[in-house]
Amino acid sequence: MAQSSNTPNGAISAQVFVRFCLRIVILCLLATLGSVGFGASLAALLWFATILCALAAMLRREVPLGSTLTHWDEGAAYGALYCLTLTINQASGS
Repeated sequence: MAQSSNTPNGAISAQVFVRFCLRIVILCLLATLGSVGFGASLAALLWFATILCALAAMLRREVPLGSTLTHWDEGAAYGALYCLTLTINQASGS
């Protein structure tokens, strides 16, 4: 779905931020259902979300590092959370 040219940049960025927050809530809920533990499940789901965001950005031909938030930025945030989750999992020994 193409964005309208008369939509302000702030509104597009707000949509991406809300989408990110909703996905994080859903990923956390799904991670609680995982049989391998919350940390490992969350890490796997975050890695999967990172890959899906990169694929979506490529399919939509979004420009990385643009003036608005895109799937590239969302994927980078998921990747950073994935690294943080791995670090915490390794530090806790689980």
